Amino acid sequence: MKKSLSLLILLFPILLFAETIEIKFATLAPEGSTWMKIMREIDKEIQTKTKGEVKFKIYAGGVAGDEKDVIRKIRSNQIHSAAFSGVGLGEILPEVRVMELPFLFKNYEEVDYVNEKMYGKFSEKFEENGFVLLGWAEIGFVSFFSNKPVSSVSDLKGVKMWAWEGDPIANSTFWGLGISPVQLNVADILTSFQTNLIDAAYASPLGAVSLQWHTKTKFVSDFEMADAIGAILVSKKQFAKISPANQKILLDVCNQKLTELVRLSRQDNKKSLDVVLKTGVKLAQKPSPQAEKEFEQAGVKVREKLVGQLYSKETLEEVIKHLETFRKK
Repeated sequence: MKKSLSLLILLFPILLFAETIEIKFATLAPEGSTWMKIMREIDKEIQTKTKGEVKFKIYAGGVAGDEKDVIRKIRSNQIHSAAFSGVGLGEILPEVRVMELPFLFKNYEEVDYVNEKMYGKFSEKFEENGFVLLGWAEIGFVSFFSNKPVSSVSDLKGVKMWAWEGDPIANSTFWGLGISPVQLNVADILTSFQTNLIDAAYASPLGAVSLQWHTKTKFVSDFEMADAIGAILVSKKQFAKISPANQKILLDVCNQKLTELVRLSRQDNKKSLDVVLKTGVKLAQKPSPQAEKEFEQAGVKVREKLVGQLYSKETLEEVIKHLETFRKK
């Protein structure tokens, strides 16, 4: 009896430590989407590799609320982790929005290079704000979906353009382009197209198809306005409950699977653009070299305006330096 009791005492800390840690995860992505397919794979692989010691409980389709709601719930420990767009990430760490500046990146190769270079810095900053960065994801390059073709800055004059309510990047972008947008929440966009409150919006092709915005517009622009970022975060408090070995498993699996998600999302965006064009939406004329220059000049105005508001001059210069280094290669 004494021997059994002694063994139990020795094993008790191990048994206690092996208790399953459940990570309550929220996302706006609906079931059946590529996002959810990857999240289910992440959960399954983590449960397998941690022998059931860590698992996700997933709240999909926005049932936990919008991104601001989810942030509040994470801070009150009702939710532990979430997939965020740039708007949500900016609520936690404003300077990460430097990666969404308009007319900054020209292709995904540039995006990937700068993302990799900035990952460590942003990871540390998120941790300082109570979150652990599990990996980048993205919405992808966004275009203008409108009822008249947009191929230059002057084409935007008179357009009733939507901007995400309270989003400093969107509002500053349209300030730089010389237009006053109509500020609305995403949920109000389709109705606003129908009532003619707006006649243009920006989105990735996949986003436009998912939200059916393309059914209310006639044209899609043929240039990259900005790369819309995304990431998965988990509260530092919940992450700390996980053993060091399992923390590494969580980080490694998320990094691998989210890299795959980015690849698949880019494929989905390409397929979605094909879907948009097949429905009768026309691709606007590609901007002329002069028009491209005007868009880039507007982008420079915006990035300078937001120094000290969203990010420091040093952070902006660091991003620009990495971008210039890549382009020289």
